[in-house]
Amino acid sequence: MVVERLPPLGVPLHHRRVLDAEPELPRLLKGRTRGPVFLTDRRAPAHTPTLDVCPVTGRARLSYRRAAELFETLTRPLAHPGITDPAELELCGGWTLHQQRHSALTHEAEDGTNSPTLLARSRHASVRSLERYARPGVDAVASHVAARDPRARRVS
Repeated sequence: MVVERLPPLGVPLHHRRVLDAEPELPRLLKGRTRGPVFLTDRRAPAHTPTLDVCPVTGRARLSYRRAAELFETLTRPLAHPGITDPAELELCGGWTLHQQRHSALTHEAEDGTNSPTLLARSRHASVRSLERYARPGVDAVASHVAARDPRARRVS
């Protein structure tokens, strides 16, 4: 199973990496470079919180439930690249927003983000609850060790 690096939803659109290959992303973004990815079809009501309104279109962010449904559906081809039959793909599941959250936290940990920052970002109350997400891979650990190797620092 190939694990893709899923981009966190809270990151600005111009920092997203993986879904650039998804053919539906340009349709969802429609040229926008900031704001929520999943938007309603109508303009946001006046009482909608500012962070839930796209600054470009004025449309509101979709509910988590609806965004999760769309995300799962749109990522089915990415989650199952060998399946091309639409009927068969319909029976398969795509990625979930929870998997995206898990992936984002793992990659932030691999990139060297410290535990207090990961705790704040994930809104976990304890380091113990964060452990399941922050599991750097073998390559990340090797890179970390190599960067801190005293002999490697003397050579350069």
